[in-house]
Amino acid sequence: MSTSNKSKASALTRVQALIAGTKKNFPNGQFNLVGVSYTTATLVQALQGLVDAFAPVDAAHANVRDTVAALRTAEAKVAPLIRAYTSFLRATFSNAAQLGDFGLPAPKAHQALDTEKRAAATAKLRATRKARGTTSKKQKLAVKGDVTAVTLTPVAHPQSATPPATPAGPAPTATANSGASK
Repeated sequence: MSTSNKSKASALTRVQALIAGTKKNFPNGQFNLVGVSYTTATLVQALQGLVDAFAPVDAAHANVRDTVAALRTAEAKVAPLIRAYTSFLRATFSNAAQLGDFGLPAPKAHQALDTEKRAAATAKLRATRKARGTTSKKQKLAVKGDVTAVTLTPVAHPQSATPPATPAGPAPTATANSGASK
């Protein structure tokens, strides 16, 4: 039988239904199954053994979930300490033997690329820069806009800085054509 929770629950329900149906419909039955003779009591006892086996499995799963949750909590608390201590050890000891005492691998030595790999990397770098259109700072400074035949038109503001003097007489009346002269 499958070990998923849904399958375990359905298997347990199915076996319990078999037991209930057997007790109800065959209270004193005789069965010859898989070459073995069973009575109702022995068949129910065999099926009940399977039902009883589910309880420890469920308890064990619950215990595992609780234990794993406790482990994750402890790891979350100690992980920053381990990272800091590891960094301290790497800064303190550069010797592979001394770091090996703590179970840490020695830092790898930098290996220079051979000429073929360096040439391939340089070609790839240049091709990428060309494809993206990226340039260096000096090249960007050399780029200037090429603008020809630009005429500047001064912007005339409709209001001047000093308002015009208004006569003290009656206010002029607006007519329908007063805005057309502008």
